[in-house]
Amino acid sequence: MNTSLRIAVVLGAAVLMSTGIKGSAPLRIQVSPAISRAPAQVTVRLIVESDAANRTLQIVAASNDYYRSSEVQLDGKDAQPVNVFELRNLPMGTYEITGVLVGTNGPRATVSGLARVEASMGGSR
Repeated sequence: MNTSLRIAVVLGAAVLMSTGIKGSAPLRIQVSPAISRAPAQVTVRLIVESDAANRTLQIVAASNDYYRSSEVQLDGKDAQPVNVFELRNLPMGTYEITGVLVGTNGPRATVSGLARVEASMGGSR
């Protein structure tokens, strides 16, 4: 698959979009805030292009010392376009947050964004 990547910062949110064949973007990600203090709450929005082949949406948040994943079922072209995930009480670290859109024939798109959680005020560094 011929893909290109675009990185943008939208209102303080880290966004990394993977663009698929013919400029279509079946999956986009928004991670907000891009930088916060521990323990952090990070909101991840995965925006899914409507398609009858859409079956599941997977999300993974990983750092050197932390891993969390989740998966939701999608109802093909009738699935809601925006799926919101709240990652709460994240400890310090840099997190790669990855979304995978899975269709009837396997993965259709993968996107990633970053979130950095810094020491709280007065906390250790």
